[in-house]
Amino acid sequence: MTERALGQSGLSIRPFMLGGNVFGMTADRDASFAVLDRFVERGGGMIDTADVYSAWVPGHKGGESERMMGAWLKAGGARDRVMIATKVGMMPGGLKPDRIREAVQGSLDRLGTDRIDLYFAHKDDPDVPLDEVLGAFGELVDAGVVDAIGASNYSADRLAEALRVADGNGLPRFTVMQPELNLLDRGQYQGALQDLCVAEGLGVVTYFSLASGYLSGKYRSVDDIGQSARGPRVKPYVEGKGPAMLAAMDIIAAETGATLSQIALAWVAAQPGVTAPIASATSVAQLDEIMGSENLTLTAEQLAALTAAGA
Repeated sequence: MTERALGQSGLSIRPFMLGGNVFGMTADRDASFAVLDRFVERGGGMIDTADVYSAWVPGHKGGESERMMGAWLKAGGARDRVMIATKVGMMPGGLKPDRIREAVQGSLDRLGTDRIDLYFAHKDDPDVPLDEVLGAFGELVDAGVVDAIGASNYSADRLAEALRVADGNGLPRFTVMQPELNLLDRGQYQGALQDLCVAEGLGVVTYFSLASGYLSGKYRSVDDIGQSARGPRVKPYVEGKGPAMLAAMDIIAAETGATLSQIALAWVAAQPGVTAPIASATSVAQLDEIMGSENLTLTAEQLAALTAAGA
């Protein structure tokens, strides 16, 4: 499998990134370990997590995903076979420099590692000057704790400003962007942010690449919404342009023999500037299916049909 350079981070990955948000949440220890083992077995490259996963679940406080991954790393000794991306900024304290220093140590401890391959600012913090944010990240890079830094959920204007501040002050640049992008939700990335990422040579890895599972085809009608806890999140798709998108995907599935999830991820991977989509799995079978997207190349006509269906 050909790898793609992850912008100017010095890292390269295959056109699929495993989402770790489910570990310790909807995937218990056995399921998490099985998925992670299979990911390594298949030669997968990078796993994405965050310190906030999964603080929104009753009884959780954040760090559950990192802790599960750390237990897996300790049990299997696979640290040198995978790259880890994690994030700071969603928990109390935002991106204050002291919070960044505290958060990275917490992530390292939970993961049971001495380095993070890619460390994201999980969202912009307008209350903290960008030079202070980048300065704190720079300390981590200089200390060898973090290899590369990225930004998630930044607007094009704020990302451009962060790049100017970095260049003007001799601070490390964000080299990777993590926006939302899928066939039905394109507004955060397409347009000014996409243009900026391409112009500046940033790597791009996308979250919600399957639209909370809707693009798997699991939710065909309002009656299907009650199938899982994600039901309420996909209701707007079911009641909006989702059915038209699934119909377009069904045609391509018949042409290619690919599943809808594979088609959705292949479309994302083919968008200008995108390095890889992120998607999570709670079972080995699900992982095998979505990683199959790496081997699917959609034709120009198929890509255009999908783009038109979600316009």
